[in-house]
Amino acid sequence: MLVNFFYSLKKAGVPVSTKELLVLLDALEAEVAFGSANEFYQLAKLCMIKDEKYFDRFDVAFGHFFNGLEMIKDLETFLIPHDWLSPDWINNLSEEDKEKIEALGGLDKLMETLKKRLEEQQKRHQGGNKWVGTGGTSPFGNSGYHPEGVRIGGQSQHHRAVKVWEKRQFKNLDDSVEIGTRSMKIALKKLRKFARAGIANELDLDNTIRSTANNAGFLDLKMRPEKHNAAKLLIFFDVGGSMDWHIKLCEELFSAVKTEFKHLEYFYFHNCIYENLWRDNTRRWQENISTWDVIHTYPKDYHVIIVGDAAMSPYEISHPYGSVEHMNEEPGRLWLQRILDTWEKVVWLNPVPVEQWHYTHSTHMLKAQMSDRMYPLTLSGLEAAIKCLSR
Repeated sequence: MLVNFFYSLKKAGVPVSTKELLVLLDALEAEVAFGSANEFYQLAKLCMIKDEKYFDRFDVAFGHFFNGLEMIKDLETFLIPHDWLSPDWINNLSEEDKEKIEALGGLDKLMETLKKRLEEQQKRHQGGNKWVGTGGTSPFGNSGYHPEGVRIGGQSQHHRAVKVWEKRQFKNLDDSVEIGTRSMKIALKKLRKFARAGIANELDLDNTIRSTANNAGFLDLKMRPEKHNAAKLLIFFDVGGSMDWHIKLCEELFSAVKTEFKHLEYFYFHNCIYENLWRDNTRRWQENISTWDVIHTYPKDYHVIIVGDAAMSPYEISHPYGSVEHMNEEPGRLWLQRILDTWEKVVWLNPVPVEQWHYTHSTHMLKAQMSDRMYPLTLSGLEAAIKCLSR
């Protein structure tokens, strides 16, 4: 049976191998989980999933295999608008009316019909007997009545639903959807490099056992410095103008990197990096920092991330005095090249979707100067950028 479950996971796009399957079988043989579907679910997820972004796909495959749910391809295209399920109109039926309603004929027929309805439905419905909605006698939706249906949203009233379609946990970890701070942290963890430094305040258990044994059984405690993330990150944020549309996404990235990196330095710029940077946007003209000082302060072992939409006048990149805000004596591309020459590990994260990059000539110019190390600020793009920095 578990072999078929294994193939169900692969069909759902979960990268599993026979090694994970054997680990699960060994755990079951050792009775790590016994007699509980929830315990088996947790155990299977622990054994089979090595990357949290596949939790959502695992849930779909698990439900399909063990609960009889239909595997609907590209399920995200069937997400139901919230206003379709708002129970502000309820049809009160008499017992005689309820007796006249016929079931569709089993779970398979229900799920097949639901898939068809989701493909066809275009708007909200209330009080009907066919579409996904509220009230009425449709088998799909909530706040109505049907002897055998699928409750979607709302609260159970008659306890007649054979399946409940709830919002799935871990949906935001899939690399095809918008990312948030938590999923950014997951991707950034791949850049961590651990080292032990500082005061010896952590028990070294292996060394303590070895030393105690060599000391004729007399306890000989050995301590060691705590392990910390030694990776160093320097990040430049484009602010203002068209970047105002991406403030939330940049704030989430900033929050994630501050949590994950002990050695973090950040600076702001506008459109293109020129001779000055700043840390406080409210004091940018009074308390700016020389870009030359930044280049000469942070050593070559720093990883560098530039965050910006790369959308500007091409003159801001290619010409002196091309900046929209001040008279820059040297072009933006010269300062970018100095950054590339100073630090070996440099990537550019662009919050604009990839399919829109071709609309601005400046994006092509910067992408070419970065040797194509420009990535979209999505989960998959962030993972690709981290992989590039880790080489």
